Amino acid sequence: MCATCGCGNDDGVRVTRLDHPHEHGHEHPHEHPHAPQTQTVDIEVALLAKNDHLAANNREWLATHRVLALNVMSSPGSGKTTLLERTIDDLSAGGNSHWSDVSVIEGDQETALDAQRIRATGAQVVQVNTGAGCHLDADMLARGLQALGPLDGSLVFVENVGNLVCPALFDLGEAARVVLVSVTEGEDKPLKYPQMFAAADLVLVNKVDLLPYVEVDLDRLCGYVRQVNPTAEILPLSVTHGDGMGSWFGWLAGTGRRSARNPLTASLDTV
Repeated sequence: MCATCGCGNDDGVRVTRLDHPHEHGHEHPHEHPHAPQTQTVDIEVALLAKNDHLAANNREWLATHRVLALNVMSSPGSGKTTLLERTIDDLSAGGNSHWSDVSVIEGDQETALDAQRIRATGAQVVQVNTGAGCHLDADMLARGLQALGPLDGSLVFVENVGNLVCPALFDLGEAARVVLVSVTEGEDKPLKYPQMFAAADLVLVNKVDLLPYVEVDLDRLCGYVRQVNPTAEILPLSVTHGDGMGSWFGWLAGTGRRSARNPLTASLDTV
């Protein structure tokens, strides 16, 4: 068991590449039911410290290779995979002037169903199955990057395990965190899961096309986000209808430019 969040450890983690059309030469970087509380806290601190060290290694590798990695998080069914499918399709159709390539690392407890959907877009994808684990961590991302071998100057989406709790605890080394919430989930999710929304750089409010059919006040939902995270950007959108997608692409481009100005990449070309 993971002492930090109570999920299973990573003994059952499987990293699977679904396609590999070209090669890249990059190298990448307990259960104690009767243990006293102080020991549990020590284990939690040690686990997070180890993860943060690995995340720092990931961040340095990503910066060196000018790879923009975005951690996409949400509850199950909010539309993460659909968002990535449409994003990849639209970027490809628009000529994708910002990045040399777009690829995905898919996190799920079991199956490769979402990875197969991403593969159908033509993008490269690696599936990370966490078994009993309820989140991705920095080591899993490192292993996923090694299997993926993203091109220098590319964009990598990391679709985290569907969960509004545990993924917020673990730094992966990503450039930014995107939290997706759909109007069908109700207005109160930012208040019920404040750590997730407090950790977000961007909150996407999806399925706004369904607002006429659900008892949700969009302004109130956005206000709750602001209550726990005054600085996060909030973008309402409908992935299926295309509403708000232009703002999403604008945010992606701006995040890529800001990442290129990171001190780690100051001497490198912009993304």
